[in-house]
Amino acid sequence: MNIMPNDLGRQYGLHAAEYEEKAIQVLRSGWYVLGKEVAAFEQEWAAYIGAKHCVGLASGLDALWISFRLLGIGAGDEVIVCANAYIACVMGISMNGATPVFVEPDEYDNLDADKIEAAITPKTKAILAVHLYGQACDMTKIMQIARKHNLKVVEDCAQSHGNHWNGKTAGTFGDVGCFSFYPTKGCGAFGDAGCIVTDNDELAQMFRVFRNYGSEKRYHNKMVGTNSRLDELQAGLLRVKLKHLDEFNAERCVIAELYNEELKNPHIRLPKIHKEADSTWHQYVIHVPKGRDQLADYLKERGIGTIIHYPIPPHLSEAYAYLGLKRGDFPIAERFADEVLSLPMYNGMTEEEQHYVIDAINEWEPTT
Repeated sequence: MNIMPNDLGRQYGLHAAEYEEKAIQVLRSGWYVLGKEVAAFEQEWAAYIGAKHCVGLASGLDALWISFRLLGIGAGDEVIVCANAYIACVMGISMNGATPVFVEPDEYDNLDADKIEAAITPKTKAILAVHLYGQACDMTKIMQIARKHNLKVVEDCAQSHGNHWNGKTAGTFGDVGCFSFYPTKGCGAFGDAGCIVTDNDELAQMFRVFRNYGSEKRYHNKMVGTNSRLDELQAGLLRVKLKHLDEFNAERCVIAELYNEELKNPHIRLPKIHKEADSTWHQYVIHVPKGRDQLADYLKERGIGTIIHYPIPPHLSEAYAYLGLKRGDFPIAERFADEVLSLPMYNGMTEEEQHYVIDAINEWEPTT
């Protein structure tokens, strides 16, 4: 048996006729940039998330760096971010000249809110709350800290499409919620795409102007902007995906529950979900304190694909060598990088495939 870590073709096959019908409709419309599909998707996504505004952009990274830019955060400012985040999260900060300040993750693989205040300095201007693997950070504590210290809050919801903290949807707590619609995401496009959500009328309008060369009216440029427009084809296809997002999330929860119930190997730690959170299971990430790479190789030999999210913490990457950080500065994030392993998780995965994965893992023993 050959099982991929993610099989996008399975999800496509579930509603292929709808995607193809929508693609033909957009192609035949003759309008491909900032048209009716984008406007409709923005309204529908905002309603789904529970935000006042949605602004479609070209990618999740664009959503991040533009958010910090329009919030006025730049050179000389510091932004707090979890030390085990994907490096794109950190790039959204540093692309504006601001400095990322790392904080260790908690037992749920997210930013440890109890460690944030110790990292705040007079230069701190914002917190980037990255909701990893489909589970929200502790937004109760994060928002309390932000209000106490007058900090902006940006939520990175790239991996959290439709999950909640204490019943409130991820992306609706802070000043801006940033979403990636990269194909592997819960509501994935068929190429690069992203958006922001916000309840701030003025900020939403700034995003709409900035994404289109800083122009509100053609050839009248209010600011030096960029080209970051969600195109009509991706917007149309995302509208189809959105109709089925709750269905996709529910299926992933069923897959995760089977893993939770039947994975019994004492050498692995199953993912933990906070009592105030739910998860959309963007990834099913186990911890393997001893022999993670051995397990990955063992599964590969049996035709089971896995992924490591993420093998190099941002503070140890070559891109951020200029920060002067070293191994040992964030031992929890570094340990997580050495022990996390994402198991196969995708819509359309069969129980037979999943039992094959479970049986293989339960039979594994690390070697000395």
